[in-house]
Amino acid sequence: MSCVLSLSLQQIAKLLNGSLQSAPEDTFITGVADIEDAEPGDLVFAENATFLRKALRSPATAVLTTPALAAQIDDTKPLILVENPRLGFLKILESFATPPPFETGIHPTAILGEEVVLGKEVSIGPYTTIGPRTRIGERVRIGAGVHIGADCFVGDDCLIYPNVVLYPNVKIGHRCILHAGCVLGSDGFGYVPTPTGLRKMPHLGIVEIGNDVEIGANTCIDRARTTATRVGDGTKIDNLVHIGHNAQIGRSCLIVAQVGIAGSVKIGDGVILAGQAGIADHLTIGSKARVGAQAGVIGDVAEGETVSGYPARSHWTKMREYAAISELPNTLRRLRSLEQKISELEAKLNDS
Repeated sequence: MSCVLSLSLQQIAKLLNGSLQSAPEDTFITGVADIEDAEPGDLVFAENATFLRKALRSPATAVLTTPALAAQIDDTKPLILVENPRLGFLKILESFATPPPFETGIHPTAILGEEVVLGKEVSIGPYTTIGPRTRIGERVRIGAGVHIGADCFVGDDCLIYPNVVLYPNVKIGHRCILHAGCVLGSDGFGYVPTPTGLRKMPHLGIVEIGNDVEIGANTCIDRARTTATRVGDGTKIDNLVHIGHNAQIGRSCLIVAQVGIAGSVKIGDGVILAGQAGIADHLTIGSKARVGAQAGVIGDVAEGETVSGYPARSHWTKMREYAAISELPNTLRRLRSLEQKISELEAKLNDS
């Protein structure tokens, strides 16, 4: 991936507190890439021997890897040596990243309600509406077509992409990123059957988002019935996730695309929910638990446990079950063969 920015290998090594190997001082990097997509001028990273071999065969100009891995090969490319190549690559990506184009100021088409409070150096894009009594922190960047309802709070240094919707009384912490089309504070899904049909349950609570949270495109987080739906500091939520009313999400969780979390679920700190996992209502997922892709969780998950499958059980138990299932055709053939032999023996006994 070519970029306008250009950094020498020496500059990159200094930035990462790493060292150079087989790297001429005048070698420059103009982009970063995955190994499969690398071109001349790109930097790639390799954190195991398999990927290092692929990286050395790629057109990439240089490789970010560990001293231990570099010691196992003959020098064929310039190397930058660090203890954690993945973290180093992240830092380089940050250096090459181009921030979205936002200009400080309020676009003429934006509409601000009464008693709106704006911090310093705020950017508000075209056709954005902000409801009364809402407070926007310093250096907040708001894209086009965003709607922020009444009595909301948005902390400092937040980035809100186009067409985000915040219903009234949504609280966003500092340094959060809200991607396009996400909706925070919509009503929870609650109805009471009556003789005349389903009667809607009012949801009077709020949504509270902690600091340093990222929320993916078209993700929806429902407001609580009476208290608050909460997402803890540092949690990262992918695209197309649904979080139900009154859910309590801990700190530094990873919630991958198309996860569905029902109402009143409690999720501890450091939990990983893989893609398309579903969590039934009123369950507790302990801190540092892992839920596999497409798992259906219908019971509590203990702290540090890894579960998968439907219904979700211990991952290792499910793996043994899957292995046993794969043997079913052979088992059935052996069973039928044994049944045939038994029938033949019974026939001979009856004849005698």
